[in-house]
Amino acid sequence: MATTSEHPADRPRGLGVISELRSKWGWFVALGILMLIAGLLAMLNLFLATVVSVFYVGALMLIAGAFQVIHAFGVASWGRFAWWLFSGILYALAGIFAFMNPILASAVLTLLLAAALVAAGVIRIWIGFEHRPEANWGWMVAAGVVTTLVGVIIALGWPVNSLFVLGIFLAIDLLFQGATLTTLGFALKR
Repeated sequence: MATTSEHPADRPRGLGVISELRSKWGWFVALGILMLIAGLLAMLNLFLATVVSVFYVGALMLIAGAFQVIHAFGVASWGRFAWWLFSGILYALAGIFAFMNPILASAVLTLLLAAALVAAGVIRIWIGFEHRPEANWGWMVAAGVVTTLVGVIIALGWPVNSLFVLGIFLAIDLLFQGATLTTLGFALKR
C-alpha cells in the first residue's frame, strides 16, 4: 500500500528548500516591488542617488577602518601593528571624507569606477582571445569591449558625470534586483 505523503528526509534536499521558499513568495514580491519603487525614485533624482551611494561607501569604509584599528591592537605582538593601525586610520579617514564632502568623493569614486571598468574590460578581452579555440569565445570578447567602452565613456565625461554616474548604477541595480525578486516571487507562487 502506497502512502500519499513522503517523509521530509526522503525528498531531495532542493525540493525541501523550494517548498520552504514557496510559502514566502509574497515577501519576495513585496521586497521586489519596494526595490522597483526605490530604483524608480533613484532614477528620478540621480544626484541624490549618487550622494546616497557615496554615504553607503563611506559608512562601509568607516566600519572597515574601525575593525582594522581594533585588529591592530589584537595583533600587536606580530610586529605589524603600525601597518594595521595606519591602514585602519586611513580607511576611517576616507569614510569621514566621504561624509564631509560627498561631491568630491563621488568624483573620486567615479574615476575609480571608470578605471576598474576599463581594466576589467581589457582582462575580459584578453581572456576571450586566450580561449579562441573554444566555442563562444567571441561573447567574452564582446562583453569585454562593452565593459571597456563604458569605462572609457565614464572617464571621458569625468568629472562632470560624477554627479550622476553612481546614481545611475544604483538605480539600475535596484530596478534589476526588484524585477528579479518580483519574478522569483510569482514563480514560487505557481
